[in-house]
Amino acid sequence: MNVQWQKNMRLIDTNVILRCILNDVPEMSQCAEKIIESGAYTKPEIIAEVVYVLKSVYSTPKEKIKSILHDVSEIVQIENSESVLYAIDLYADTSLDFVDCLLVAYHVLNAENVFTFDKKLNKHLSP
Repeated sequence: MNVQWQKNMRLIDTNVILRCILNDVPEMSQCAEKIIESGAYTKPEIIAEVVYVLKSVYSTPKEKIKSILHDVSEIVQIENSESVLYAIDLYADTSLDFVDCLLVAYHVLNAENVFTFDKKLNKHLSP
């Protein structure tokens, strides 16, 4: 990521993204929207936490999570966005958890060698 690009933007956490998505606390939601509109970025681990909260706390279906996060990626810069979006798509179509989908994305897109004892994950890492 470009350092100059970072200086002009704010790194936002899970709560900022969730307030913007859920619009459940009007005061915080408005603030989150303003921060995002002024320029914001986030990291894959933050997106992983957003996925976890949407799935486990709000029982959001995977396909809806995919749609939400694609929308988020339009307004928030995401580090390793290509890998994150690949992982989001894979997550919606498989029984893998999101972090495993990120590992598959890193393997497929960046040719990173992933070692795991997880048999289900290994099936997605094999040629």
